[in-house]
Amino acid sequence: MARVGELCREIIADELERIADERLPLVTVTHVEIDPDLRHGKVFWSSLGEDDEAVVAEVLDEHRADLQRAIARQARLKRTPELSFRLDPVVANSRRIEELLRHEAESGRPIQPEQ
Repeated sequence: MARVGELCREIIADELERIADERLPLVTVTHVEIDPDLRHGKVFWSSLGEDDEAVVAEVLDEHRADLQRAIARQARLKRTPELSFRLDPVVANSRRIEELLRHEAESGRPIQPEQ
C-alpha cells in the first residue's frame, strides 16, 4: 500500500496547489497511509506557517470531496479511499523540541524531562 499512498500523496499535493486556497499557504502533505482494503486514507500534513492547526484541518476537510474526486480520476483504483486529515506527529514533535531548546538557550537553565 506504500505505492498507493505515495501516488495519493502526489495527487493531493498537486490538487492543493491547483486549488490555491489562501487559508493553506504553507501546508505540505508529508505522507498518506491507505488501508489495504482501500476504504480509508490518512493524510498527514504539516504547516511551516503560524497557522492555527485547527483551522488548517477544517479547510483541508472542506476540500476533502474534491481531493477524493481527483484521486478517483487520476489513480484509477478499485475504490477511492475516504480521506481524513491529521497533523503529522513527527513535525509536531520536532516543533516541540525546537521550542524546548530555544527556551533552554534563553533561560540558561537545562530542560527538565516531563514526568
